[in-house]
Amino acid sequence: MTEDRRFPVLVGRQRQTELLTAALVQAEDGASGSTVLLRGDAGVGKSTLIAWVERMARERGFTVLRAVGAEAETDLAFGALHQAFWSPLQRSGTLSAHQREALESAFGVRSGTPSGFAVGAAALALLEEAVRTAPVLLLLDDLHWIDSSSGTVFAFLHRRCAELPVAIVGATRPDGAAAQIWSAEAVDVPALPPADAALLLGTRYPELAPPARERVLAEAAGNPLALVELPRQLAAAQQRGAAPLPERLPLGRKLERMFAERLGTVTPEVGRLLLLGALATGPDSGSAEWLRALADGNAREILARIEEEGLARLDPAGQLVFRHPLVRTAVVSAASDTARREAHRALSDTLAPEDPRRLVHEAAAALLPDEDLAHRLQEAGRDLAGRGGEAEGALLLERAAALSPSGCDRVRRLTWAAVMAARGGQLRHTVALVEELRSGTVPQDIDPLFSYAVVYADQSHHVDFESSAALLPAALDTLTAPGADTFGGLVEQVYFKLLLAATYTDDPWAWRALERHRENVSEVGRLCLRAWTDPGPDAAAALLATAEGLTGEQEAGAAWLLLWTSAALDWPDGDLWQRFTGLHGYATQGSVAKARAHQDYLLGHWDRAAVCLREAEIADELGYHTNALMFRQYHAHFLAGRGDEAALREVERTIRPIATRARMRYVLDRLTHLRGLAALAHRRYEEAYGHFSELTPPGRLSGGRPWHHTLVLDLVTAAVHTGRHEEARAHLAAGAAARSAEISAHHAFLCAAATALAADDDEADAAYEAAYAAPGAEQWVFDLARLRLAHGAWLRRRHRPGAREALRAAHHAFRRLRATPWAAQCEEELRAAGDSVAPPQTGPAAAASELTGQELRIARLAATGLTNKEIGRQLQLSPRTVGAHLYKIFPKLGITTRAALAHALDGI
Repeated sequence: MTEDRRFPVLVGRQRQTELLTAALVQAEDGASGSTVLLRGDAGVGKSTLIAWVERMARERGFTVLRAVGAEAETDLAFGALHQAFWSPLQRSGTLSAHQREALESAFGVRSGTPSGFAVGAAALALLEEAVRTAPVLLLLDDLHWIDSSSGTVFAFLHRRCAELPVAIVGATRPDGAAAQIWSAEAVDVPALPPADAALLLGTRYPELAPPARERVLAEAAGNPLALVELPRQLAAAQQRGAAPLPERLPLGRKLERMFAERLGTVTPEVGRLLLLGALATGPDSGSAEWLRALADGNAREILARIEEEGLARLDPAGQLVFRHPLVRTAVVSAASDTARREAHRALSDTLAPEDPRRLVHEAAAALLPDEDLAHRLQEAGRDLAGRGGEAEGALLLERAAALSPSGCDRVRRLTWAAVMAARGGQLRHTVALVEELRSGTVPQDIDPLFSYAVVYADQSHHVDFESSAALLPAALDTLTAPGADTFGGLVEQVYFKLLLAATYTDDPWAWRALERHRENVSEVGRLCLRAWTDPGPDAAAALLATAEGLTGEQEAGAAWLLLWTSAALDWPDGDLWQRFTGLHGYATQGSVAKARAHQDYLLGHWDRAAVCLREAEIADELGYHTNALMFRQYHAHFLAGRGDEAALREVERTIRPIATRARMRYVLDRLTHLRGLAALAHRRYEEAYGHFSELTPPGRLSGGRPWHHTLVLDLVTAAVHTGRHEEARAHLAAGAAARSAEISAHHAFLCAAATALAADDDEADAAYEAAYAAPGAEQWVFDLARLRLAHGAWLRRRHRPGAREALRAAHHAFRRLRATPWAAQCEEELRAAGDSVAPPQTGPAAAASELTGQELRIARLAATGLTNKEIGRQLQLSPRTVGAHLYKIFPKLGITTRAALAHALDGI
């Protein structure tokens, strides 16, 4: 880049500027939001691109919010978020009191315990308020140095801003861990090509002699910062060609050593002040007045010399600003261990005893184990976790562990760090800590907490449930013993993890331990166990009554249990899961997302099927591989309902081997059920009956599992169509004896619909009417359409009135759900009834009417053989978004593979 007095002027970077411009245009048009994640090595020009897009956005009237990560501030929870959102928070006129409290607590201006997702929801509300007056550009420079809490919130905003006129532009290094939780494809910012590098160097140093110019170009290898900085290392005679060049010029990572060499020429006073500024944190840490209070001798003169060296400068607000983040890094790297400890000690002395930054500096200054300091770090870590900064709290616990004189105390603190990291969404770090702890000896008093950490890692990351049955029953025995340490309410969470393992694997040891400890958990825990073992009548009513009686604090601890209870009962109460939208980290939010996915299937929101795939990818990126498997299973429900057997087989190939290895009977049984449902769609009733009977033999509800009760409509449908009327009636009788219809509204409707299908002619009219009259029947879109199809066919065969009306209603629902085989059944019945229903459109005309403009563009590009990544580059979309569109496109075109696209689009 080149530079005038106000704005950077770019050299090259056409592709990057086109993508950035497209992101601004997309937000400016109000169509949707987009994210551009710039990725490149240090000094390659990411910050220059950030400055360029900021100028472009301001000229277009955008509201610009900006945060810059700093290596020394990675431990400050929500520090980067404070930079970006403090100003809009102060200006907000519509933010709710709860949302304002969450942000202010996160920013430390009031006491409180917000979670990362509560803060994220409040930040999203601020963005929604801001875009009412102008599109918003959110700039996140040096994302690799942004604190974990802020990074999690920014990633949350990235996933939730797709429908807002918000452009998010971030910049990170290739090894930046913070960017791994983002779903946006990174845009690489490579070294400049030779022509652009020569233009940049010639613009900045027009008098550079040819030998020096060629040498700098060769050594810099296109790194813009090196091109700008390397000539500064040359003496005037070397620049003019009057003296020989040095043997070696540093570049790339050596660039930091170049800064270190420049730092070696500064006086000790200058070096000390630079080091203090580099290590300082917080909004007031770089102010001139603050630094003068720490400087020895003539502070004004020292600051002037720092500016003359070109390493840092005082900005108009009086803040010390380093020329480049590499300078800050080099200052710290060049200092000796002794100098760094002394600087941290000096910084800690300037801060109030209650300031959390003081403790961080004290820890960095410590040389020997110090139990008092370790204890204070531990308490500060727990306090941070209580305020929503679990990831930062875990880091403080790790530091406390390192300072622990006792090996046992070190293990105790590392175990707490593992649990905090898991709760904070840092599952991969939990896995690493658990592996480290497994290699040593764990004190007996911390064994339940260690067992919980091990199981958390195994269940969520490794998709392994063996340790659950092996460790958790003993952990519950210990936690519930008289006078035992409960580790801040760990009993309920251990109970839930064991219940999850039992549900997935049907391990008898796990079920027995759960029954044994039934009375040691809360009402919510007992209700969840009941829901998954023997729900009985009014289970859904008990769920709602229990949820209503909980306080906000109890809700946070009971969220997983309530959501899992809701899943057991097929209870699609949006108000229930919405209560947890702002609670906890990804662990709870993943459960909320799964509840929503199942609700979307039950309530006929099948246009959201692709959300399951996006959530699966997010889960995999975060290391929650069991969640990813479950999201793919939820997606399989939509495929089975639509009769898309090719896509269903593809999902099975992905998840069945994993579920088999983990002995996840719950998943394997579900896949068997979905095979049967797809067979029903294609009227292969004998095959479907075989699948359903394998799970729940006619006349017997095996195991009392609640979802076995929901198979009644499928089993009875297959039985009736294969002439097994006695088996159908036996299964209905078993359901009546078990009072299946009283479990929940969905169970009641399915039982009523199955009863109608199996009824004798003289009872059928009343049975169908009863099914239609079931409370909430209209909400079960797919199941209701199947009931209407069966009723319409029954009326037609008996030449009774009302057949066409029932069949038309079913046909409309199936078409909307894109359940093509079911719609085809309706069409055949309608034509047999003499209805003038038009045959389903085929060919280009039908495709053109079904596809949106964006979908048609993506389909055409995919038909040419382009990958999702290549399509995304052309349309300024992420590969994930392209994939989500293709999942909608395929069923609309009646195809299942990319190879069929060209033929399907022929003539469009």
